[in-house]
Amino acid sequence: MRIKLINPNTTQSMTDLIGDAARAVAAPGTEILAVTSRSGAASIEGHYDEAMSIIGLVDEIMDGPAADAYVVACFGDPGLLAARELTGAPVFGIAEAAMHAATFVATGFSVVTTLERTRIIAEHLVRNYGMQNHCRRVRATDVPVLELEKPESNARAIILAECERALSEDRSEAIVLGCAGMADLAKFLEDRLQVPVIDGVVAAVKFAEAIVGMGLKTSKRGDLAYPLPKTYRGKLAGYAPDTRLADRLTARKVS
Repeated sequence: MRIKLINPNTTQSMTDLIGDAARAVAAPGTEILAVTSRSGAASIEGHYDEAMSIIGLVDEIMDGPAADAYVVACFGDPGLLAARELTGAPVFGIAEAAMHAATFVATGFSVVTTLERTRIIAEHLVRNYGMQNHCRRVRATDVPVLELEKPESNARAIILAECERALSEDRSEAIVLGCAGMADLAKFLEDRLQVPVIDGVVAAVKFAEAIVGMGLKTSKRGDLAYPLPKTYRGKLAGYAPDTRLADRLTARKVS
């Protein structure tokens, strides 16, 4: 099976990082295709960044190589439902996947994310996904996304310290990492904290393998049906769904 991992930001080094994390856990026979968005921001750290990232996500699903499942590799899960409209293949958001995974191994978890403004976005997702009874708290480290890759930022120590506070102050039994750029930190943190540390990239890949293996597809009844044909204007005119859109998307095959 092929799982397409879409980095909705335009930073190739982050795509490489999450691709490596995914391949490390993928089953034999699973191809991980990690791609970087062709349009959007260098990092996604707010509502505007998320909104602007959705066009690049749509491009990868509609025009890029087809896959058996797709992963939106940003913890804000931008464009997740729109992506599900565009394909019968299952589409996974890493925040949704990570939170569900955490509930299987702990009764309460804390999310440790990057900036304060993304903490608020993560809290919205906790409510949207019905995780209020499981998520004890969402914590910000105020480490910008692109600083995660820089040793001089001391990101590892800062994130570790915040995780330790989560365990002691929130009384959580697991940690959910609130950024795809933290994918390489899970083992480091788990070894030191001695509790489950869940990276959403890895969780989404394993859920994708399971759902595809079960033969399940995205329902096309109701709100996740293919987009309705209509006119779009302005800069988005080329994205207008037409009467043949569903046929074209349904006909896409994994090569």
